[in-house]
Amino acid sequence: MLPKDLHPDWLRAFVAAVDTGSLTAAAKLVYRSQSAVSMQIKKLEEVIGKPLLTRDAKHLSLTPSGADLLVYARRMLELQAEALSLLQGPHITGQIRLGAPDDYALPYLTPVLRQFSTRYPNIEVTLVCEQSTVLIPKIERNELDLAVVTRDHAERGTLLFQEGLVWVGAEAHEAWRRDPLPIAVHEVGSLPRTYVLAALTAQKRPYRIVYHSPNVAGQHAAAASGMAIAVLTRCSVPAALKILDARQGLPELPDLDVALVRGKKSVRSQAVDAMHEQIVLALRK
Repeated sequence: MLPKDLHPDWLRAFVAAVDTGSLTAAAKLVYRSQSAVSMQIKKLEEVIGKPLLTRDAKHLSLTPSGADLLVYARRMLELQAEALSLLQGPHITGQIRLGAPDDYALPYLTPVLRQFSTRYPNIEVTLVCEQSTVLIPKIERNELDLAVVTRDHAERGTLLFQEGLVWVGAEAHEAWRRDPLPIAVHEVGSLPRTYVLAALTAQKRPYRIVYHSPNVAGQHAAAASGMAIAVLTRCSVPAALKILDARQGLPELPDLDVALVRGKKSVRSQAVDAMHEQIVLALRK
């Protein structure tokens, strides 16, 4: 007879499958093969006695029983992480190379780092602030252990939350009234740039690129000077700039998926494990 236990590894595989939306992506997240993840979820379903996920060619969906279990699975894994942090925290040493864009670092990582440094005073953290188009290749080359990034595809890392993109400009200059519209854009290949140009093209709004900058400070400067309007993540809009929308004739922009990605060579690092858990617990919504 199968023991009625909810093994943490099974729960971790189940949560990873839900968070990533596929068994393939979940396998990468928990560093197991796809067949192993599938088997762990199957064992969990045998213990529960009901299916937890429905599968089609492209997506995984929660059954009612799966939705109920997900709440408890997250709580159980969080409680385990908290217990390990409390009991092992002072004894864990090591170094962590953590990356994040400027606009995510201050509002989101500040409280995470504050709490982490309290729990793990013997772990050294190096924070690298660069755009996601730079951080993702660094993760792939194992130059970083972890990075909070704008996700470039649905299977990249662990989804944490969605961040809104907004148009901004200086009210004193009203650059949004000009024709063609002067815009400041992010670096080539970035999702904000792609979304901005696609939205204006779909609206058939004439525009002119007058400023390029991959950094938040550069976008602030372009908008504040009145030379252009810019697009920022909502979390990084300064009080001096006005948020613009359809009332200024501008198209709506899609949200960004913000994810936590991890370098493969960090898999055996207790320090990186601890930071990964801390970020997921603090930021996942």
